[in-house]
Amino acid sequence: MKRILSGLTVALIATVGALALSLPVDSLINRGRVERLSNLAIAPTAAGAPEVLALVAAPPGEGPFPAVIMIHEFWGLREQILGKAQALAAEGYVVVAPDTFRGQTTNWLPQAIRQSATTPQAQINTDLDAVFAWLSTQPAVDPRRIAVMGFCYGGRAALRFSLHNDRLAATGIFYGSSLITDPEVLRRLPGPVLGIFGTADRMIPLTEVRAFEEALTSAGIPHAIHLFEGQGHAFVTSIEGIRAGGAQGLAWDEFLGFLEVTLAR
Repeated sequence: MKRILSGLTVALIATVGALALSLPVDSLINRGRVERLSNLAIAPTAAGAPEVLALVAAPPGEGPFPAVIMIHEFWGLREQILGKAQALAAEGYVVVAPDTFRGQTTNWLPQAIRQSATTPQAQINTDLDAVFAWLSTQPAVDPRRIAVMGFCYGGRAALRFSLHNDRLAATGIFYGSSLITDPEVLRRLPGPVLGIFGTADRMIPLTEVRAFEEALTSAGIPHAIHLFEGQGHAFVTSIEGIRAGGAQGLAWDEFLGFLEVTLAR
């Protein structure tokens, strides 16, 4: 038994060590990826904060257009967000997808978990404040029609940023975790809320989604919660998946319909 326990201990130490070494290696592999994807550096609005790198997509014409702040998943700013931002811009919205991990992005799950777990909401709010301020001053943007939305980690961040910024017109949440279920807190939301969730999501129990929906009702916040049968977490993967139809396409259509109503002139 002692020999077995000793072997397990050695294996565990080796696994932890390999994992610890993999994180800086992953950071090195992905160095410069955010810079290559982004096409704008937004000046900070808070003292000591860095510039916010962002990907911006806009429709042709002078506007003023409604705008959407699109927050990435816990992977960070990646090519999948670029496709969604460009597709949304084609629908007539100025889209800004900021890098909320300040230069970090990954395809490696342990790194994604580390990124999301070590990025405080206060820092996210600081960076999104700069994004909102930039959008509000653009001649092509109607500052009264700016929404925030996000996927996974980004959905969680979007909900909390809406509680921080009372000038937002609407909030879209694609399977954001750690849902807030206190009506007194949710009463501070400045506009309607859309929630997209899968019934087979192991990260977000249906009981939590139902409690969130009930709290929104109690708080008097206009909302629409859509449950997609049999879908797990993060089921809206890419613009290619959206265009293929199925649950991804239906979820995206719900989002477009939500924006059409909430960001109408």
